[in-house]
Amino acid sequence: MNLNGTQNTETKNLNGTQNTKTKRLALGATALAIAAAGTFGAVSASAAGPAAQGATTTSGSSAGAHNLTTSTHLTVAAATQAAQAALDAAGKENQKVSVAVVDRNGNTLVTLRGDGAGPQSPESAERKAYTAVSWNAPTSELAKRLAQAPNLKDIPGTLFLAGGTPVQAKGAPVAGVGVAGAPSGDLDEKFARAGVAALDK
Repeated sequence: MNLNGTQNTETKNLNGTQNTKTKRLALGATALAIAAAGTFGAVSASAAGPAAQGATTTSGSSAGAHNLTTSTHLTVAAATQAAQAALDAAGKENQKVSVAVVDRNGNTLVTLRGDGAGPQSPESAERKAYTAVSWNAPTSELAKRLAQAPNLKDIPGTLFLAGGTPVQAKGAPVAGVGVAGAPSGDLDEKFARAGVAALDK
């Protein structure tokens, strides 16, 4: 019994010693890593003098300003305002629609599905908004172009039905508003225009 007790105690002490040594080794390695990182950071900071300006400190090199372009995008807050205004305009006429607003690159910023709107309407609204911003024209006008260029409808993500209109800044498209779900495309586009108009207020 005493022998077993002694063995257990020795085992516990041995394990305790090993754990302590392991912890000390791990802490030492961590300290070395931190010290090395600090040294590297100091070297990088020193290198960022006049000769290194414009270069990144971690990977690659910067593209000069002459190689870059900027574009204007609608804010999420403005997109939400436009979408809500379009939905409100439809609600005043008891129309159940969905509204989508996409940015200059066609990425969806906001989608609002009105109460009772059909299950197909959110996607249709997004595609109308995408089409409008892509060609910087209302989709009702673009639908007319299909007579001369029927292959336009084969472009992925587009929908050449009335209900989409671009948002412009100085004549250039910065977003698109699309509405779907009303009985006619004319109504959809009327509500989309109401959304765009709300941004002028």
